[in-house]
Amino acid sequence: MSIKDQRLHNAWNSIQLGLLLFPLLPLVGAIALLWAQFVIWRRQYRTIFRRRLNWVLIILSGWLVVMSLFAYYRRDAWLGLFNFVPFFGLFVTFSVLLQTPAQLRRLAQILVFTSVPITIAGFGQLYWGWATPKAWHDILVTLGCAIVPQGNPPGRMTSIFMYTNVLGAYLAIAFILSVGLWIESFLEKSKVKSQKSKLFYPSPLTPRSSPLTTQILLGAIVLGNLAALILTNSRNAWAIAAIAAIAFAVYQGWHWLLVGVSAIATAIVGAAFSPPPLQQWLRLIVPAYFWQRLTDQLYVRPEATLRTTQWRFAWNLTLQRPWTGWGLRNFQPLYMAQTQTWMGHPHNLFLMLTAEIGLPATIVFCAWIGWILFQSIQFLAKRSPDSCTGGFDRKIIPSLTDIPNKPAPTDSRFPHHSDRLIVFTYLVAVCAYLLFNTTDVTIFDARLNTLFWILLAAIAGVTQRHQERILP
Repeated sequence: MSIKDQRLHNAWNSIQLGLLLFPLLPLVGAIALLWAQFVIWRRQYRTIFRRRLNWVLIILSGWLVVMSLFAYYRRDAWLGLFNFVPFFGLFVTFSVLLQTPAQLRRLAQILVFTSVPITIAGFGQLYWGWATPKAWHDILVTLGCAIVPQGNPPGRMTSIFMYTNVLGAYLAIAFILSVGLWIESFLEKSKVKSQKSKLFYPSPLTPRSSPLTTQILLGAIVLGNLAALILTNSRNAWAIAAIAAIAFAVYQGWHWLLVGVSAIATAIVGAAFSPPPLQQWLRLIVPAYFWQRLTDQLYVRPEATLRTTQWRFAWNLTLQRPWTGWGLRNFQPLYMAQTQTWMGHPHNLFLMLTAEIGLPATIVFCAWIGWILFQSIQFLAKRSPDSCTGGFDRKIIPSLTDIPNKPAPTDSRFPHHSDRLIVFTYLVAVCAYLLFNTTDVTIFDARLNTLFWILLAAIAGVTQRHQERILP
């Protein structure tokens, strides 16, 4: 892509604007993202069709369309296509434009910045009685930013999202991105102290701030996201936050953080499930808020609402139609007919896919995602002690604002540590999303689905660009 292509410059700016608005005003932000897709498609459609990674999505899209013709509930299956095919289009276009670690860093900064008003709205919802005024309710619901009094369910933070677990998944991703940026600012502060130099890139949150100011600001956002995540009362989000912290600790070699997080997690799990008398001792230390939620003692659940019941039903559906599945979004009416209980999904994305699109398509889809993640791991494995920061590759695409650059690495086969760190952060965020969907399904929320596909497209774009640069 040439720097002379002003339309691609505009598409990059449109992506940034869309991500800035999308978490807060999904309908408005979607317009900017769709415009970026349209521009990229027009300018880069040949590149899109040349990439073999995209062929899988084209074939999978055709398979889903054909299988919808044979679905048990065809209307639901056709509606279910909108949870997949448009996002395939987002991936194939954005992965062409998002090709440098600096772009990943900028998008992460935008997403972390937009998490601040969402967490503030959540705290206001729980503690200050914030709610959408009745006169504005219909409009704000349409825009996707209505606030339910006291959350849904009551007492659990949902902010502007429809349900607390959806907010929990969003905050888990925001928490991971903010931790990654905070670690980067911490390392840059150490570099400044040792080399007596300036930051090699400014933060858009504080464009001319000192490293210490940036570090404090990002640290406050990390703590705010973590506090809001805890208040969602989502066990999935709690577990993912702990696993992500352990992943960063291992990656950075921070043994103190690894020991601390492991000790806290072990104490909470022990207070919930360990045998007496150890359980009683731990419950004197661990707040009941945590271990009661883990043991699910706060709720009485009918058999049909249990995840294990839904998983068994979804697997039985898979066994009955292993090759073609029953059709997208067919789980809900089938489960309703069997149990007389409305359940929109089986609380496991992969079981839902095997039941609705069949085992072959699910295996291909999962293998395709796994290949992208494997390539990102290969990118992270390339280390060179004498490489320097490459900064933002302006031969690819410029940023929304000017970013000073250092000279490119002497050997492009070895990415700089800061570039590996931001790619690792995205990798952890994508894996966290996938892990969250082993006990829930979040693809029906447009914000989370869009966020996942953008993160995945960014990883694919950077790793594929890197592979192209090192090929002879």
